[in-house]
Amino acid sequence: IPACHRSKKHTNQAPAIFLSSFVILHPLPSQIPAAKPIDSLVVSWKRDGRHLASGRRLTLPAPTSLDTGLYVCEALLSNSTAKPVEARAHLTVTEPPSLTAKPKRKIHADLDRNVDIPCLATGVPQPRIEWYKDAVPLSILANPRYKVSAGTGLTVRRVQPGDGGIFQCFARNAAGETQAHTQLLVSTHTRRHRHADIIVFGIKNVLNDLINFVHLKAFIFSLSVGSQILASGSVQVPRFTLLQSGGLQIQPISLQDTGEYTCIASNSEGTINATSMLTVWSRTVISVPPTDQRVIKGTTAILDCNATHDPRVNIRYLIVSLCVYVHAYLFFSVFHGSLTIGQTWSGDIGDYTCTVTSQAGNDSRSARLEVIELPHSPRSLTARLNDSDSRSVLLSWLRPFDGNSPLLHYLLELSENNSPWKVYLSEVDPVVTEVSVGGLTPARTYQFRLCAVNQVGRGQYSAETQRLMLREEAPSAPPKNIVASGRTNQSIMVQWQPPPEPQLNGVLRGYVLRYRLAGLPGDYQEKNISSPETNYCLLKDLIIWTQYQIQVAAFTGAGLGVYSSPVTEYTLQGVPTAPPQEVEVLAINSTTIRFTWNPPPQQFINGINQGYKLLVWPEQSPEENIVVTITPDYPSSRHTGLVSGLKKFTWYFGSTLCFTTPGDGPRSLPTLLQTHEDTPGPVRFLSFTEILDTSLRISWSIYIKYKISKHREERSLSNSTLQYQLTGLTSTTVYALQVAALTAAGRGVVTSSTISTGVPPELPGAPSNLVISNISPRTATLRFRPGPDGKTAISRWIVEGQVRLDGKDEDWRVVYQKENQPDADALEIPDLTPFTQYRFRMRQVNIVGFSAMSAPSRIIQTLQAAPDTHPSNLTLLSATQTSLRFNWKPLPESEYNSSPETVGYRLRVWRTDGQGEDRTEDVERAAGTNETTIESLNPWTQYQVQIQAYNSIGPGPWSNTVAALTAESVPSGSPVNVTAEAVSSTRILLKWSALPQAQKNGAILGYKVLYSEKDSEGPPSVQMVEGEGSVTLLLGILQKYTVYVLQVLAYTRIGDGPLSNPILLRTKEDVPGPPVRMVFPEVRLSSVRVVWQPPTNPNGILLGYQISYRLDSRDPQRWTTVEVGSNARQFTVTGLSPEHAYVFRLTARTAVGWGEEQEALVVTTERRERPQPPRKLAVPQDGVESRHLRLHWVTGGTGSSPLRYFTLQVKELPSGDWNTHTADIPHNVTTWTIDRLKPFTSYKFRMLATNDVGDSVLSKETEAVTTLQDVPNEPPVILAVKPTTTTSVLVQWKRPDDNSINGVLTGYRLYYRELPANTSTFAKAEVQATKNNTTKLKKFKHYQIVMTSYNIIGESPPSTPVEVSVGEAAPSVAPQSIRVSAVSSSILEVTWDTPPLETQNGLIQGYKIHYWERDKQNQSEKVKVIFVPDTRVHLTNLTSYTPYLVTLTAFNMAGDGPPSDPRGSRTLQSAPSQPSYLSFSEVTGGSVNVSWGAPLTPNGQLEGYRIIYQPTAPVQGVSKVVTVDVRGSWQRWLKVRDLVKGATYTFSAQALTVSYGPPIQANISAQPVQGAPGSPMEMSITKTSSALTIHWTEGEIGAAPVTGYVIEARPSDEGVWDSFIRLLPPSSRSVSVPLERLRSGISYEFRVIAVNRYGYGQPSTPTTALAERPFYEEWWFLLVMALVGLILILVLVFTLLLHGHSSKYKACGTGKHMSTAEESVTLDNGGFTALELNSRTLNTKNSFLKKNGTRSPPRPSPGGLHYSDEDICNNYNGAVLTESTTLTEKPTELSESELTDSDYEDEQPKHSFVNHYMSDPTYYNSWKRQPKSLKPISTPFGYEECATAETEPYYQTVVTQHSTGGSRTPVTGFSSFV
Repeated sequence: IPACHRSKKHTNQAPAIFLSSFVILHPLPSQIPAAKPIDSLVVSWKRDGRHLASGRRLTLPAPTSLDTGLYVCEALLSNSTAKPVEARAHLTVTEPPSLTAKPKRKIHADLDRNVDIPCLATGVPQPRIEWYKDAVPLSILANPRYKVSAGTGLTVRRVQPGDGGIFQCFARNAAGETQAHTQLLVSTHTRRHRHADIIVFGIKNVLNDLINFVHLKAFIFSLSVGSQILASGSVQVPRFTLLQSGGLQIQPISLQDTGEYTCIASNSEGTINATSMLTVWSRTVISVPPTDQRVIKGTTAILDCNATHDPRVNIRYLIVSLCVYVHAYLFFSVFHGSLTIGQTWSGDIGDYTCTVTSQAGNDSRSARLEVIELPHSPRSLTARLNDSDSRSVLLSWLRPFDGNSPLLHYLLELSENNSPWKVYLSEVDPVVTEVSVGGLTPARTYQFRLCAVNQVGRGQYSAETQRLMLREEAPSAPPKNIVASGRTNQSIMVQWQPPPEPQLNGVLRGYVLRYRLAGLPGDYQEKNISSPETNYCLLKDLIIWTQYQIQVAAFTGAGLGVYSSPVTEYTLQGVPTAPPQEVEVLAINSTTIRFTWNPPPQQFINGINQGYKLLVWPEQSPEENIVVTITPDYPSSRHTGLVSGLKKFTWYFGSTLCFTTPGDGPRSLPTLLQTHEDTPGPVRFLSFTEILDTSLRISWSIYIKYKISKHREERSLSNSTLQYQLTGLTSTTVYALQVAALTAAGRGVVTSSTISTGVPPELPGAPSNLVISNISPRTATLRFRPGPDGKTAISRWIVEGQVRLDGKDEDWRVVYQKENQPDADALEIPDLTPFTQYRFRMRQVNIVGFSAMSAPSRIIQTLQAAPDTHPSNLTLLSATQTSLRFNWKPLPESEYNSSPETVGYRLRVWRTDGQGEDRTEDVERAAGTNETTIESLNPWTQYQVQIQAYNSIGPGPWSNTVAALTAESVPSGSPVNVTAEAVSSTRILLKWSALPQAQKNGAILGYKVLYSEKDSEGPPSVQMVEGEGSVTLLLGILQKYTVYVLQVLAYTRIGDGPLSNPILLRTKEDVPGPPVRMVFPEVRLSSVRVVWQPPTNPNGILLGYQISYRLDSRDPQRWTTVEVGSNARQFTVTGLSPEHAYVFRLTARTAVGWGEEQEALVVTTERRERPQPPRKLAVPQDGVESRHLRLHWVTGGTGSSPLRYFTLQVKELPSGDWNTHTADIPHNVTTWTIDRLKPFTSYKFRMLATNDVGDSVLSKETEAVTTLQDVPNEPPVILAVKPTTTTSVLVQWKRPDDNSINGVLTGYRLYYRELPANTSTFAKAEVQATKNNTTKLKKFKHYQIVMTSYNIIGESPPSTPVEVSVGEAAPSVAPQSIRVSAVSSSILEVTWDTPPLETQNGLIQGYKIHYWERDKQNQSEKVKVIFVPDTRVHLTNLTSYTPYLVTLTAFNMAGDGPPSDPRGSRTLQSAPSQPSYLSFSEVTGGSVNVSWGAPLTPNGQLEGYRIIYQPTAPVQGVSKVVTVDVRGSWQRWLKVRDLVKGATYTFSAQALTVSYGPPIQANISAQPVQGAPGSPMEMSITKTSSALTIHWTEGEIGAAPVTGYVIEARPSDEGVWDSFIRLLPPSSRSVSVPLERLRSGISYEFRVIAVNRYGYGQPSTPTTALAERPFYEEWWFLLVMALVGLILILVLVFTLLLHGHSSKYKACGTGKHMSTAEESVTLDNGGFTALELNSRTLNTKNSFLKKNGTRSPPRPSPGGLHYSDEDICNNYNGAVLTESTTLTEKPTELSESELTDSDYEDEQPKHSFVNHYMSDPTYYNSWKRQPKSLKPISTPFGYEECATAETEPYYQTVVTQHSTGGSRTPVTGFSSFV
């Protein structure tokens, strides 16, 4: 294509201009039958329609501006009628400026006069003139007296002295610049004037006289400086010369010459003078001149230019270039004379001059700047096949622009089969423009690109060549990895892999296989395999057991490749066809037969002789065949073999055969023979009868001749004799009798026994002293003491064993017997079961019979051993694509041979084809587990599986092998070698290779090709290619010049495999579609502006547009045409006639040609308006479909401007928004098909029209229109398929999404077919719900199930297939009659009945018992597996007294049935655990509050607690143990008040259910803890008529502040301290007690205790206060009561006398019976009487415990006891020695939690005996005689027994034991109440 050029024309010589072209021809098929060679190309050049020249290059020598214009290059084929192809270029010839008028070097001007400085220039384009004064642009000076004129130059008006200087004139245009300069000198006429400083530069200067000499004559001059005369007519100073003109010349000048000079002129008329100042400066020079540079484009160039100058002057830099003024350029900057050019480019190339101007002189230097850049890309790169070398390609190109730097080399890259680009040639000589690229692969496509490299780097790549395919060749390599293996005795399977892909040299078409007998001459037989995917061949009809030589070659369309190296292989062996020869069979003894034979003839063996089989079978029992295998003896021709272990003296048939690996040959003829006779075995059942003094009868059982020996005498008997009478014996003599059978071979084994004549034998006695030793896993040694032998020899020992399992003893069974060892005392018992509990007993046997059983031995347990057997019934349950699920029958517990926790199962899995590694899968600690799943397997692969059991000792044996096949899956790989080629603008040819075998994962049904436009958002289109061998596809109806993403996948019946890597390919170019949205927004009477958008389908790279127009009334063929560029989007057409209609056509062009036209009508008028919207929008019902419909309308008014298009908007009901559906409906249609609609959806539509003015308003909406239904888009999703019976499965699925139903869902169709499928036919069932039970299936068959959803239109696509096996289904009913009962505190027994037979759905294998603690299923659920026939199980190791729930499921091979409803039971109670804690509080010197926590595991219903305490060491010689039983679980505290201050006590607490649990213990010292406060001080009591006031002062604080005070009281009638007022504030120092709280007539002692955070402190000293004396203590009341009592006694005595009855001891009151508990005190009393103490219950409230409406803080004080204080018989002040006490305790009626807060106790606590014993103020006691069984002992004391009026049913018991060591001192603590 011609390039645009701009030429610079210089004044001396103009260069030549070259216009080059390169034409790419696209022959039209209709015009050129075949592409013509480039030689027939004719190129011509034209300008303004005038032919200039021909040839590929046009040369214009010495171009001038007259040569500027448009040049056209036309290319055509000389013998073609096709339209010429043309290209255009515009040539512009520029001329640099040339000055036609220049100023003089110097111009003199007078003051106040005008002066003209001429400067005129010519050039193309016309140059512009710029003026500078002293290097400063005049535009900057802005002097209004400087006037620039284009015709004359510069005019300086009214010259002033400051106008003097250097004036520069620059003429510039695009071609260059030129300049001229002048010096303006200004003269003055003043007589006496101080002139301006003279600037002196250089080494020579002339000082001119500034005086006007016009009117002066005959003057005399003299010059002086200061007082020195320098030059005159008579004076001459060196270097100073007076010139004739009156001037002064100073030569050479120096800096010292600076000063003031005076010129004096004189004549006869007088003298005048003038003074001037001379200043001498150093000359300004460039000291650092710029240097030539080469820089890379885009970088920064710096041209240094530094000047040296006089410091008194200022300098100015001016840097100019040929083509640019640096001051005005954007990327130029000048700093201190250096020029910096940023972002250099080619326009910066040139000579740069640095000029320095100053008052002290000017200087200039020049330098050259070269800008180098990356080379341009080579042009016109073409590739063509090399005729002389089929594997090379010839490339040619045009040399590119070198970037102003010589090319170093070219870099060539190629792309093979659309693969990524790679460097092929890295250094191509830069001189060449053609190269041969060799070493390519045949039948592959190649693209090339080239780039040039220079000093800067690598330039851009050239345009890619057209893809070029090399010619196909025959493969250059044979197939690889050829493997031959014999399949049968007449066939060999040959397998191979294709040749390496780079050596295929084309498209593989198939293979040729040839074979012949190995080692023998002869022709090859050939087999042609025409499918390239087939990589195996089965050679049939071969000779049995013969070696063949096999070769394979591949072929392409170009021919057959080379054959592979031969491989040899034998056909498999056959079975022999002849039996062994000359067979002899001979019996050599009673149990052995010898065979002798010769081998069969070699030609009849048909393989390798693996040996011989000797076959022997009894004459009467042919099925009892005995086979002995004999290895062949090759060196010998005669073979011998023995068959032993036969029955003696028995007839047998004998035969032999030869066998090879495939099987056995025919048998030889059978021979009948008999084994030899032998001695017989022992007789059985030897017994003695009729034992007399001189005779006896002996009996036995065996039918052979017998010999009887006695006293070394022998008797021979016939074989029919079974008894014999021995006579002539001596009385009472012991005889040894032996019985043996006789045959012709001799005497057999002797059976002996002893017998005493006259003494009949009797039963033996039982053995004793059984001892077991040497215990091993399977044996044990039993030692014993034999029992009496029964007066005859012991003939047999019998050992019985009993197994203990789960705590239960099984029945006794015989485990060992030993005969004919009468003197044995130890037996080794064999065949025991490992890890089993045994005990043994034994008996002995003589001829009379059996002895009694011995006593059982101790229980022993055999040692552990590895399992003896493997699990049975290993069965494949199900197979998925990557897993196999197996089940088996676990080992019975009796075969674990170890602890069940150590038993597990191990499965070994390996591939049948031998690939991969063996793997094992362990099921650990799962003795009862019967199934597992092996994961991570390969799909569609056959595996071999074995199972074994193992324990902690080791593994057991492996089971038999089970074969299993994983399910078919989707392919795991994608097709390989995917290539694509654009065939045309709408078609792509796609090719690929099949999957490797390892990635198929099933039968490949075909391939799917997915293609879509690049960057498109929608799903890709899919085309299916059926058949594994179909590996090409031609895609059609594609978009033109569009990049497509292409991918291929393979699929099986399961689904799709992964996609291949995407390939990007663009379809070829084509002519474009019409431009769109052509409108005329501006229409005038004589012009219009047309606006458009690019074609929707450009179909290539748009090169431009063509606008054609004509009058609508003119000849249709007369068009005015205008072409615009590809970027144009509008064009204004002028010169039109007003009020006329014009037709416009617009078309776009690509490289292929002009495309479809877009036509529009426009009227040149200014009267236009917006159009009216379309009317009467309607959708006829017959135009409505499911996804599209037909819309009709009537066009509205156009508004005097033609309509351009319509816009359609759509709204989806009920709540959708209005959206634009189509924006460019043609203006000339009134119907439109609206697509992209949803089925069964309601819509509304509206439209608007558009003309050149704009859019109309929106039309009216249509009525709602509903599209028709369509088939559903999605199928249901199958969730599960489960067999329910042996002939039915239950299918469950998920309903499809509502948006995919496309209508009203009618139902579902379920299709199923039997696998393996020989047909694609499915059985069909229609269902409505989301689950369905499919019945009437065949047992033990495999089915595939798919589903569809359907409506009235049709069906959805099928769902993903699901496979299921039918034959055995899980049981449909749970086990029946489930019963759960408690056996013990840790065992539950579960029993059940089997499910009904019709619901078992197969053979039930066992049951799974799920059990868990109620409300803790997730945390505690366990499973136990029981196998048939058991219907009972014990669940062990359970938690005591815990409710459990149990469910059962039955299972078979198909899985588990439904669970039963939970059944529950609670385990029995057991002893609880210890209380959770034991703590102490309120510790004082005599009391402590004991608290404890409930046990963590109560293991039952808590009945109470037992508290036991005792001192750790005897106190005053007494060690007292006190036991307190607290009934009920609610009270967990006890107040103990009988402690001895300072003593340490041990407390223990136990909980009670059915028995007491373990105790928890703790020690405590009976004293305030360290850190507690001291005792309060100064106790006192004051009394008023209504209250007592207790006062105290603070004692020692202790280690922490006091937190409160406690008041304790001790009534005089009770004697123990008890809390009276609970915690008082720490600031309290007194408290008042109302007298109503005190009991009348009772004296009280009070004390105060301080409390801090450490505990209770020491109590204060007690203080006494007395109450009022009650009336019943007055003397008169006592006298009256005594008299009344006397009367009552007399009446009582009289009554007793009447009844004649007397009683020594009588109760004082009446009441109910009271249960008692005892406290025993054991003393060393030296004969003191033992007494029993009875506690009495007191009901009287303490008067000081009345309620006051508040409640004291809670405290652990026992409220579980209640006493009555009625009829207290006696009160004692002395010490009484007792042995036991009995008391009754009553629980409190009001717990402390029910009391209200008070500083006082609300009610008197109700106490136990212990509380009294620990100073309880409500307790009194009485005594009676203890030993009720003994007679009364006289004593000085008399006692009566007191009974309470009423006894509470809930009581506590306290037992107290005392012991002293030899002391009669009263018991400590008893003095308080005895």
